[in-house]
Amino acid sequence: MPTNPFTPLTPEHLQALSEVLPDMPLVLPGDSMEKYTRDETEDLRFAPEAVALPGSVGEVSKLLAFCHTHRIPVTPRGAGTGLSGGSLARYGGVMVSLERMNRIVAIDEANLQARVEAGVITQHLIDAAAERGLLYPIDPASKGSSFIGGNIAHGSGGPRVVKYGTIRDYVLNLQVVLPDGEVIWTGADTLKNSTGYSLTQLFIASEGTLGIITQAVLKLLPKPSADMLMLASFPSNEQACAAVSAVFRGGFLPSALEFMERRGVEWVIEYEGINFGLEDDAEAYLLIEVDGDNLDYLYGQCEGIHAVLERFGCLEVLLADTSAQKEGLWRMRRVMGHSVKSNSVYKEEDTVVPRASLPQLIAGVKRIGHQYGFESVCYGHAGDGNLHINIIKGAMDDRAWTEQLPLGIREIFELAVSLGGTISGEHGIGLVQRDYLGIRYSDRQLAVMRGVKGVFDPEGIMNPGKIF
Repeated sequence: MPTNPFTPLTPEHLQALSEVLPDMPLVLPGDSMEKYTRDETEDLRFAPEAVALPGSVGEVSKLLAFCHTHRIPVTPRGAGTGLSGGSLARYGGVMVSLERMNRIVAIDEANLQARVEAGVITQHLIDAAAERGLLYPIDPASKGSSFIGGNIAHGSGGPRVVKYGTIRDYVLNLQVVLPDGEVIWTGADTLKNSTGYSLTQLFIASEGTLGIITQAVLKLLPKPSADMLMLASFPSNEQACAAVSAVFRGGFLPSALEFMERRGVEWVIEYEGINFGLEDDAEAYLLIEVDGDNLDYLYGQCEGIHAVLERFGCLEVLLADTSAQKEGLWRMRRVMGHSVKSNSVYKEEDTVVPRASLPQLIAGVKRIGHQYGFESVCYGHAGDGNLHINIIKGAMDDRAWTEQLPLGIREIFELAVSLGGTISGEHGIGLVQRDYLGIRYSDRQLAVMRGVKGVFDPEGIMNPGKIF
């Protein structure tokens, strides 16, 4: 634990807090605290001094006002599915869990909008929209457990970004509690808004460092009536990655286009215990989905994409015939991170480059791994150039893992930036990528960001130690 510049949480604070918020549950050390000490980031553990579970924006407001007055650090938390350490209480203090604020307040079918509280599980909104023939397309791998608020705070994407865009394209307005307890709405419930600075966009991907998101107004779309899913195999990573850009240059717009390295697929097969045959000479796979309302059109899209893939050495294309086959293929992709984690200590990096640069990126990752003695399993949202790099500890000794690996990670990030990309596409910076942020941004750019942080949070109590 670093030197703590904040006020420790005392029994007197807890007593005063219980008087200010008598109906708000508090979790204290020893009271089922363990799950709040971690998220999905490697094996990091930081314990808050207390966990508050507010049930309304009013309770969040009073809680933050109290912490601001006493200079007690605050760590906002969604479902704890993050991969950058963003919801870890690095300086103790009060963790604010939004799990009780889980209402879908309204779905406005006339205006294709939803108003939700921050603790709504992503899949619940997807399902509620689908029941009305609507689509909420933001579907990260953790959609079955992650919260909408956490998705917004980290700028989440998922497989369908390639056609539908990231969460930035769907947030119209946010209710936010500022560090001193004041409640604001950041925008308007309209599709267009050029009224001053966009506070809404500022809070997206701010990782809880500026305030706590408590509600969101989100854009919805009409739901396509049909989709088709293909799995294409390739003899090399580079050939698969090179095919990605060509699909779009050919005039096609898949609703998802995912890359999976062979080893990752093998580990999923073992992890899930599924029966799925891999061609002997297949080293990489693309999972390609198209959607729409006309089946003949979709078949034509699949045939055209297949023709493009053949130009890059595609070995075989499997077209999923049933809903069960589609679900099986999607599950293979979505549990890949869990299967990697079950095999070895690992670190996951979240690089993104212009998609035409994917072949250079993955070749460079393997070259850097060979240089520093680590292996990697790569997969990700190839359609938007987002490659998840799972670095495997394997046989690396502890000293090399601790001292040499950060040098290799730095080279990977430098490569991504040199290719026109950046060091995180959707996982955020949080705790684990802070030391690398200077690869992407100049001192002046970082100073501007710190200045913004200082305007919103002059006491520095909001999620301290994250991003900077």
